Amino acid sequence: MLGRITLQRCSTTLATFVRCCPLSAQANSFTYRTHTCGELRRHHAGEKVTVCGWVEFNRLNRFVVIRDAYGHVQAFVPDGQESISAAVKNITYESVVKVTGTVTERADKHKNPKMVTGDVQVDIDSFEVLNTAPATLPVSLRKETEVSSDSALRLKYRYLDLRKPQMQQILRFRANLVHRMRRYLTEEASFVEVETPTLFRRTPGGAAEFVVPAGKPNIGRFYSLPQSPQQFKQLLMVGGLDRYFQVARCYRDEGSKLDRQPEFTQVDLELSFTNQEGVIALIEQLVCQSWPDEMTELRPSAPFERMTYADAMRLYGVDKPDLRVNWQIEDISASLSSLKKESNDDWCARVIVAKGAAKSLSSKWRKEAKRLIGMNKFAQPFAVCTLKDDPLFKAALSNQDFLREKLNLQEEDAAVICWGTPADVQKTLGQLRTLLIEATGVRNQKKMVFLWVVDFPLFDREEDDQLVSAHHPFTAPAPGQERLLFDGNPEEITAQHYDLVLNGVEVGGGSIRIHDAATQRHVLKNILREDST
Repeated sequence: MLGRITLQRCSTTLATFVRCCPLSAQANSFTYRTHTCGELRRHHAGEKVTVCGWVEFNRLNRFVVIRDAYGHVQAFVPDGQESISAAVKNITYESVVKVTGTVTERADKHKNPKMVTGDVQVDIDSFEVLNTAPATLPVSLRKETEVSSDSALRLKYRYLDLRKPQMQQILRFRANLVHRMRRYLTEEASFVEVETPTLFRRTPGGAAEFVVPAGKPNIGRFYSLPQSPQQFKQLLMVGGLDRYFQVARCYRDEGSKLDRQPEFTQVDLELSFTNQEGVIALIEQLVCQSWPDEMTELRPSAPFERMTYADAMRLYGVDKPDLRVNWQIEDISASLSSLKKESNDDWCARVIVAKGAAKSLSSKWRKEAKRLIGMNKFAQPFAVCTLKDDPLFKAALSNQDFLREKLNLQEEDAAVICWGTPADVQKTLGQLRTLLIEATGVRNQKKMVFLWVVDFPLFDREEDDQLVSAHHPFTAPAPGQERLLFDGNPEEITAQHYDLVLNGVEVGGGSIRIHDAATQRHVLKNILREDST
């Protein structure tokens, strides 16, 4: 059996936790600087140093704060240095400079405890302007800006935005994390890193793919950018390379999401002679062993929690629940039967009790929630009420005893109630739960909850009644269900498909593959109606 997994970057989570990530100061090899701006301390006093960086602050044309990727340091223009004083007077913020001078300890009253280099300064002997910045910059770098703000402007002037300490830390944090993953996979798990082509032919099923027109002599024909290295890694397995990985560039011609863009990176793995338990154990070890030192207090421990797809949809209405918030869906059909239409037998009413959410239910949020839910085909009627605000249910409820007693609703809580077709009610409540979590800010940002979601259906049915792969067309059925592909109901088959969820975001996913050629051909040709040639 072939097992596969992909781990995708999660930019939202990364940006949240990377602020504590320190930067190494061992970065002076092969350069003409002797020290970084962030490494000078009192024990360097008396040393001749050269630092390079960007001008961040200028006070009285004598005190210049210089910043690089590793920190800040103050440079001082001594008396009698007229030429240096003139250069400093005319320098603009964010100009690139090279400063040579002697490290001196500041007087006690001039020390700055807010700077790690605040006990010292560099008395300037030489001040060289390497590049001059404009007097006015389109992006402010003198004040900290959150990652999510002014995104269009920041992207336009990305070269300036990347100078911000947080952006520097994110890139270095990511590089260190990928390095740790590579080291674990190659040194401790005996995997081989193999690069695969990015120009290929279309892969059946899955997301839409970008196409690239071919040149001579194949004008009129097209390459496809792979949504993942699916077929390449299968060839490697067949070729006897039983443990493969790569940090792969992948492409999907679909709208951008917060956690995935049309072009993204994933740690791509494949191994032979394994099963679902083996792959899950490997990924848990990979995550734990490559966990950053800067986040030790958040380090997870294996095994991670597991939940079936059916339970995730039943309790949370989504297949990637955020378990930091324990708001679950409950059935209240009997209590709200007066809302049921007589002719509708396939009906239910369900609720989520959102603890502590009442104060977040502004009219603006209600309006936006109604708009977002209404955009979905599965949208069902819903209401969000509190003990102080339940006009919709006065006709259905004689008093507030239902809210108080059955739901144990308190003054600070909210009840999110939805009624209609059961499957659509679950999806509606799942989306409302996510929206309300975002509005209340009740998530514990200093907590990492990993979850395996397993036992997905192998196939879904589209509106035209055609079966499609719930994951991808190479996914194997659960052990003992193989015959259902030929003489049973394919919609009842459980897939050997597993997703890794972190704080409500899918960060990885994989499956055991079909390894029998006849079975694979049958799935493609007879069930999915795909070209299997």
